[in-house]
Amino acid sequence: MLLMVASFNVNAATATDDKKAFKEAAANMTKEQKEARIEEIKSRVKEIKAMDKSELNKQEKKELKSELKSLKHEAQAMGGGGVYLSVGAIIIIILVLILIL
Repeated sequence: MLLMVASFNVNAATATDDKKAFKEAAANMTKEQKEARIEEIKSRVKEIKAMDKSELNKQEKKELKSELKSLKHEAQAMGGGGVYLSVGAIIIIILVLILIL
């Protein structure tokens, strides 16, 4: 039981460390380098999706899955996120616009 809890903690720690490393690497890149890296990531994801995974063993499938997760985290670090609005915030904005107009 203790071993299972320790392994989950190790996996969680490496995931957050990877995200930080990707953000730091993205901060040091120029816009052209970021765009080129995003294209490389897209092409690799397309290659993985086009693969015939039925011939792969369990370990190879696991490695592909972890690679896709890593690519996803890297792409998110390059993209910069975005703006997230909750439903409540949208309703308040609509009400304020109605009152103004």
